[in-house]
Amino acid sequence: MATHRVPLVLLACGSFNPITNQHMRLFELARDHMHSTGQYQVVGGIVSPVSDGYGKQGLVLAQHRVAMAKLALQSSNWVTVDEWESQQPDWTETVVTMRYHYGRVLNKYKCSTGMQGDFNGNANPLLSPRPQLKLLCGADFLDTFKIPDLWRDDHVEEVVGRFGLVSVSRGGLQPERAVHESDTLSRHSQNIFLVREWVRNETSATEVRRALRRGHSVKYLIPDSVMDYIHQHNLYTEDSERKNQGTVLRPLVKQAQQPVKSLDD
Repeated sequence: MATHRVPLVLLACGSFNPITNQHMRLFELARDHMHSTGQYQVVGGIVSPVSDGYGKQGLVLAQHRVAMAKLALQSSNWVTVDEWESQQPDWTETVVTMRYHYGRVLNKYKCSTGMQGDFNGNANPLLSPRPQLKLLCGADFLDTFKIPDLWRDDHVEEVVGRFGLVSVSRGGLQPERAVHESDTLSRHSQNIFLVREWVRNETSATEVRRALRRGHSVKYLIPDSVMDYIHQHNLYTEDSERKNQGTVLRPLVKQAQQPVKSLDD
């Protein structure tokens, strides 16, 4: 029965530069898959744009990326945009963002039930599992765990072991291989849900920006409201693409600044 299912919130972190139809499609695919397991009831989705401190080339201001995401998701009755991460002065580790949102999920759970029921307000706590938060991502995200100095080992362990991943594959990517080749991912494979997108959609924000710079149409790749916003604010030009050019991504800098632990720690 649905009342026995674990309430689940899906969190997507990223640049959303700009948000595309494919970004939003990930949520729908993930929800269908998690429902099909018989274990989960997806009760919400969160889009969390990265802050300007990320330092990625061509990254337009967070205020624009947040505004575009909100416009795009006006048609969704369960996915919302959260500005907390985007407003941080520095880039925030994914695991820190997950802790923040999980805390909010738990608070909502406690407030709505008075600790006497579940996330949806059902009365019997014995039949009401605690809600969970999982990171929603594309299959290419799994490969980032292999990039030297991009992730801390304990952060990977927490993201995958404590929270979990829902990864949607597209194109020729093979997320199963990424899981197989990583000891950490393999150890927590039961907490990694691989979703196959059978309707091929290769839309990427990079290609959208390239088309916009060249004056080409992006209609049907992004919502009309987002397209209008881009034109209104003259975003994604040759000048904007040079922003942060030559800048080292903040995760790499921040990771390098972490103190090295001795064997005695």
